[in-house]
Amino acid sequence: MKKLLQILLLSLGLIGCASQSIKMISPSDIESDRIIALGLTHEQNIGEARKLTDSDLVSAVIQELTNRIEQGDNAIVEEENATVYAENVIITDNSDSQIQFIGPEIKERKKGVLLVDSDFQNFYLAGLKTKNNGLIEHQLHLSLKYSADNWRNYNTASFCDKWQGCGDEEQVNITLISSKASGCNSSSCNYNEIMELSLSDDFLRRNIDSGFSVQFNSKGSSANKITISSAYIKGYLKIAN
Repeated sequence: MKKLLQILLLSLGLIGCASQSIKMISPSDIESDRIIALGLTHEQNIGEARKLTDSDLVSAVIQELTNRIEQGDNAIVEEENATVYAENVIITDNSDSQIQFIGPEIKERKKGVLLVDSDFQNFYLAGLKTKNNGLIEHQLHLSLKYSADNWRNYNTASFCDKWQGCGDEEQVNITLISSKASGCNSSSCNYNEIMELSLSDDFLRRNIDSGFSVQFNSKGSSANKITISSAYIKGYLKIAN
């Protein structure tokens, strides 16, 4: 584990070096790279940083070393999560021509004002690979359960941007797989709408390091946002390739 963490920390430093044409490498980066290359523990790294003569540089290097250890820890956790997701991908050899991949299902509850207002959203990635040419198509499957006085009728989806939100002007069509109502009374029913959104292999690979969010839109004002994490995509694509 220690060796893996050191490799990750050095990798982060090398990434910084690769981007020096955009941003000058700071003295704290240089000193941090030097100290990490010694192969010491984090506590020993901090001790080495304290040996520097410039107090401002000492503070900057300690902060940089701490940031890198946190980033390294996060990278290890994400890799472990991706492995768990990969282990739970189901592979089905449907025929002589196609192979199906089904990723693990994620279950979430979107809370409303009251418990009865909650939306239950279950989703997963799935893929279908054609054997003779290796082409693979993916779908994002979503099952929405909610209680309301009428159908919401979801019909489009919007891809969300970290800074600009989910753009209504770039809505894409989705496919409704099934819809059913149960437990009806004089004022409401329990509804379940199951839908899917087609995704290209290129789209998933472009978003493998960041993950992505999608908002599913109804014909009314209701919208449900779901997020597929980077770890999920990495795990899924380890198998679905």
